Amino acid sequence: MAQFEEVSQKSKLHPKPEGLALQYGTAGFRTHAKHLDHIMFRMGLLATLRSKKTKSTIGVMVTASHNPEEDNGVKLTDPMGEMVTAVWEGYATQLANAEQDSLLKELKDIIEKEDIDMSEPASIYVGKDTRPSGASLSRAVLDGVSSLGGKTHDYGLVTTPQLHYMVCCCNTHGCYGSPTVEGYYQKLSQAFLQLTQNASNRTDDQKRLLVDGANGIGALKMREMEPFLRSKLQVVLSNDSSSGKLNHMCGADYVKVQQKAPQGMNMGVGERCCSFDGDADRIVYYYTDSKGCFHLLDGDKIATLISILLLVKRLFIVQMSSANFSPSDNNSTLFFAGMLQVLFSKAAQKQIQELVKDPNTNDERKRAVKLLESTINLINQTVGDAILDMLVIEAVLAIRGMSVQDWHAIYTDLPNRQLKVTVSDRRVIDTTDAERRAVTPEGLQDAIDSLVKKYKTARSFVRPSGTEDVVRVYAEADTQENADRLAHEVSLAVYRLAGGVGDEPKPLH
Repeated sequence: MAQFEEVSQKSKLHPKPEGLALQYGTAGFRTHAKHLDHIMFRMGLLATLRSKKTKSTIGVMVTASHNPEEDNGVKLTDPMGEMVTAVWEGYATQLANAEQDSLLKELKDIIEKEDIDMSEPASIYVGKDTRPSGASLSRAVLDGVSSLGGKTHDYGLVTTPQLHYMVCCCNTHGCYGSPTVEGYYQKLSQAFLQLTQNASNRTDDQKRLLVDGANGIGALKMREMEPFLRSKLQVVLSNDSSSGKLNHMCGADYVKVQQKAPQGMNMGVGERCCSFDGDADRIVYYYTDSKGCFHLLDGDKIATLISILLLVKRLFIVQMSSANFSPSDNNSTLFFAGMLQVLFSKAAQKQIQELVKDPNTNDERKRAVKLLESTINLINQTVGDAILDMLVIEAVLAIRGMSVQDWHAIYTDLPNRQLKVTVSDRRVIDTTDAERRAVTPEGLQDAIDSLVKKYKTARSFVRPSGTEDVVRVYAEADTQENADRLAHEVSLAVYRLAGGVGDEPKPLH
């Protein structure tokens, strides 16, 4: 077929290095950018097949999130802005690792298994972050799409959540919003302005927020969005991509792991600060107190804050396995903490919309329901979104008249520590029970259990990174010293039992 002949010819422009094997994980493909040209071309092919199969627009985002600037990656977005299914993740790995002379065979195998009608049109939305390699790699995606006759809309520089938003808008025929960057800003800023109308008059100091843009795409998009906020939020942006290196000693992952402020941010005592990650789908807040102590407010703290606003039946908190507190209200809202995502069921959204329009709804209830409606409009329900999570947090603090210190005092964290262990292959770690128990390698969980028993009120979990050959270690205990010791000891167990590379983890003290 002429169609496959074009694939064959264009694939020669994007050859696969012999012997290179990569796996599509929870964050797609990520590695050094020099290894990704063939991957991008082939993900263009796969996205086109997925579009023909679903009869919908599919997204392709070129990003490596919080990875170093030299890396890059790619992930596909399904019709409602969600991640692709596990079966298609398998196809991604299969297609990516096919040697050059078997690419067409693997492609036809997917077409046959999925019974794809190749005469169907295909529509692909493509975006990229600010990495230097993004331009050439996104062109490889476009090559892959065009070689199978697909049509593309190249959004250029966008955050990952913005691309997910565009895909959802397109496939809901505008019901979710307008599939443009300006439409994103207009819808979400309007919701923020409506929410903050419920706040009493605030001073400029109360509106002031220090934002670390990780020298990434989030900084650029925050600048673009500022005029839409009409000075209701006064952002002081640092690490704004004008000079620093992406994710280098800045960004949400750096702040969370290092438990300290990013370079380039001038924090005053008690000032409210936050950091985005490289593609702006994660956020953490923090401040320093009068004694110079650093206080981190991450996914669990954010979930608890927003649950104060959303005390509505049929919505509930899903607590992250690493959460080290006990919320008192289990009927508040739904979260996936860390990369925070607040989800409202379709039934809840419909009920809220009906109550807003119902003439029999009394004034007090209507105000509460309109507040919920604005909150729904402000939240990106397709994926975690650092910019929008920031706006929700700022709205809640304003409405409740809370300072960052008040927020931090809602509950007390147990002392904890997160570490990373580099391994030769992260796939040797398999977990169960919401990533709280290690199934493989043999003996690792027994070792963790024995170490945990040495300390009071202690827990520890390990999980493989979705993006690199790293195992993440979380530990908590009654004191910071014990949490640090436990984290180090578990890191040693991971290093010795799961194929650690490089030097053994060193004690923190």
